[in-house]
Amino acid sequence: MKALKPAVFAAALLPLAQVLWLVASDSLGPDPAQGLSIATGERAFWMLVVALAMTPLRQLSGRVEFARLRRMLGLFALFYASVHLLAWMAFMLEFRWSAITEEIVQRPYITVGFAAYLILVALGVTSTNGMVRRLGRHWKRLHRLVYATALLALTHQLWIQRTDLGEVALFGSLLALLLGYRLIRNLRRKSL
Repeated sequence: MKALKPAVFAAALLPLAQVLWLVASDSLGPDPAQGLSIATGERAFWMLVVALAMTPLRQLSGRVEFARLRRMLGLFALFYASVHLLAWMAFMLEFRWSAITEEIVQRPYITVGFAAYLILVALGVTSTNGMVRRLGRHWKRLHRLVYATALLALTHQLWIQRTDLGEVALFGSLLALLLGYRLIRNLRRKSL
């Protein structure tokens, strides 16, 4: 089991290698900046979904190893979201800060995506053992915002992918399954 965490860490880097391959092979489509932004955003969302799947997998399998992977995968989701944000700021807006601010304020789909990112940053900053101890019972309440992050990220992606909804539908279905599982489990626990 000691090899599990390093193996998952290496696997979590594969989407980055995939994006780098798309860049190196000039396979990002007719608008490479937009292609890079979309590719990195999709990988951030996938990593968030995988991180959210760890708790149900632990509960259903009884294997604590899944819980031990959750934090690392959540931090990878933050990493890929940061790469997504940087790709958008660098290649689409060329770090023109006034344009970046204007886009965040005036375009609802960017506002929603940026809100999801800010929540992920807050979750990442408070994911250390020291912060868990400092925040006490409030830590769990704060980290429940991951569900809002996932819904905001899905909304962001839905607005961007207006015509090609296949992947958005897959993300949405997986997210609905994960959130539905949690809802049913919490309702059952309260009824006991």
